[in-house]
Amino acid sequence: MTQPDNDKSQQFLDEHEELAPGQGFQFACHSGVPCFGACCSALNLMLTPYDALRLRRSTGQTSRDFVHEYADMTAVPGVGLPLLHLHMQDTLDKRCPFSRNNACSVYENRPSACRTYPLGRATRPGPEGVLEQLFVLREAHCKGFEQASQWNTATWMTDQGLGAYNAANDRFMTLAADLRQFEQETGRHMDARQAGMSGLALYQPDDFQRFLVGSHLMDRLEMTEARREDVLHDEEACLDFGFDWLELSIMGHTDHLQPKA
Repeated sequence: MTQPDNDKSQQFLDEHEELAPGQGFQFACHSGVPCFGACCSALNLMLTPYDALRLRRSTGQTSRDFVHEYADMTAVPGVGLPLLHLHMQDTLDKRCPFSRNNACSVYENRPSACRTYPLGRATRPGPEGVLEQLFVLREAHCKGFEQASQWNTATWMTDQGLGAYNAANDRFMTLAADLRQFEQETGRHMDARQAGMSGLALYQPDDFQRFLVGSHLMDRLEMTEARREDVLHDEEACLDFGFDWLELSIMGHTDHLQPKA
């Protein structure tokens, strides 16, 4: 869970049991568990940029078509950074749009919140990097905690393939935090043009790649030829560049990219 809203984040921390690094818990989720699929309805599910990128691999859609069909675009409260929320089906139980016959049709590319469950993950910037807190989400309907499988926080994260998700989500959280601090220190807010370019860089890597070619933006930045090729031909590399570029263009941060003289 990456939670940009400070009040909601604190409420979450107060209401759930925190796990220490490596602490164990008992859980399993499979078709033999009586509540299987019950957690796939009426979700208020935020999609991070990496979530959206991975989900599109399952749908095969362009980024524009994916957002139009499956998501609503809002903004991070108090920051203005674009944020996606997943549409639920227009049914009585508001099922996830990727739920098919009580199973996940995009399981290989399911969002990070689904992968992390039954844990919740809260992050914030720290003096030496991202600080992580993990929590157990014990919902009344969930029978998964009655199963015998034993995990700890590290083995669960590895088993659920969360490495790449967490790394990209931490960059999104850090960007939001940096923007909030930048606005507090300078009084400068993200304008409509910057918000639009943020949506392009974070959620439309296919369109962003075409923009980079057409605008010759990358010709004005110091970067290796290998990275340039990766950005233009690999969407994950393009998203990573997008984070760097937004920090440079909005806040003037130059840790990763330098404008050419």
